[in-house]
Amino acid sequence: MSGAERSLRVLVWNEGVHEANRNPPDIGEYYPDGIHGAIAAGLRRLLPDAEVTTATLADPEHGLTEQVLERTDVVLWWGHAAHEQVDDAVVDRVRRHVLGGMGLLVLHSGHYSKIFTRLMGTTCSLAWRNEGERELVWNVKPSHPIARGIPSPIVIERQEMYGELFDIPDPDDLLFISSFAGGEVFRSGVTFTRGRGRIFYFSPGDQEYPVYHHPQVQQVLANGVRWAAPDEPVRDVPDVGNPSREWFAAG
Repeated sequence: MSGAERSLRVLVWNEGVHEANRNPPDIGEYYPDGIHGAIAAGLRRLLPDAEVTTATLADPEHGLTEQVLERTDVVLWWGHAAHEQVDDAVVDRVRRHVLGGMGLLVLHSGHYSKIFTRLMGTTCSLAWRNEGERELVWNVKPSHPIARGIPSPIVIERQEMYGELFDIPDPDDLLFISSFAGGEVFRSGVTFTRGRGRIFYFSPGDQEYPVYHHPQVQQVLANGVRWAAPDEPVRDVPDVGNPSREWFAAG
């Protein structure tokens, strides 16, 4: 994508189930405009030239229509309680656009989302415990565009614990490692490439804690959006061709 041609187009997707059910009860205090609203507000502040929109599970086609995805450079995905309610046809559509070059940021419990598990090809399971512990997010590759300028550690006073083993493929880059009071560690910031698409998974951000208001977490997400955005508005799955057996036999 050329910034000289048009604005960066970003879509923040959130299932919105916790907000609708007021679960936890104080989620409205932390996120009066929803988790997606808080994430979008941070991106608008840090990426003032970007066009940032939001969508939720309750929207027609979950707000992820072909027309929407065609004009989107990067999708941020937050899900937790309703992974199975996401329509398979919509997941296939998002996957096709990622393979064609659309960036994808998968957040927190989105590790169990259909889109992430399909792109990874593993269970994406992990250890967890939710006691509101302090999380230290260590920057282990400060030269990477996502981690550049991010302090080490980011201190998150209260957060759900995610721990190893995290059943994902070996990432292209390991950017952040988190540590918790119980001694657990977790690969909390990792990148992947699938087809032409760049994927960044970042774990800090639970519905019970106001983590998405943390300025350094917001900066990581803004950096991630910039990194994941395609260099060109390409939406074709890479085609390496399919030479016939006769072609090989003929040399």
